[in-house]
Amino acid sequence: MGHQLTETSTHRTVPTPEEMTDLGRRLAGLLRAGDLVLLSGELGAGKTTFTRGLGAGLGVRGAVTSPTFVIARVHPPLADGPPLVHVDAYRLGGGLDEMEDLDLDVALPESVVVVEWGEDRVEELADDRLHVVIHRAPTAADAGDDPREVTFRGVGPRWQGVDLAAGLAG
Repeated sequence: MGHQLTETSTHRTVPTPEEMTDLGRRLAGLLRAGDLVLLSGELGAGKTTFTRGLGAGLGVRGAVTSPTFVIARVHPPLADGPPLVHVDAYRLGGGLDEMEDLDLDVALPESVVVVEWGEDRVEELADDRLHVVIHRAPTAADAGDDPREVTFRGVGPRWQGVDLAAGLAG
């Protein structure tokens, strides 16, 4: 079985934090237990705002806040859905070794795992993953508002045939 990675991607411009939360809520409709989502973007880009919507869409318990100081936080489902495991890998300098200490690979099969700052740190956890990259739009300062550019990139067989654009259209 080769490791030929297939990719699918789509892009969104998100004008407000409320719409960022809504985008997370819409993505939740595409996710299932075992999915790994890597969130990238500079500080303040909207990663936690996006994850808050994701948690709402998955119907999990507990306020979704940045897990910076606890590194990982588990939000159990209120109904039948998977739990949300929200990880902040920013302070994990050791990469995969430190991530393995968190036992995320144990949580992964029955959970949706969202890793902020996960790029180049946790890809080895799963062949299938969804990269979500959030950037401030370059015109934000001039326009008076604060839009974001969000790119979704599904990697691996799990995302083949998933129409990200349609699923996120709302």
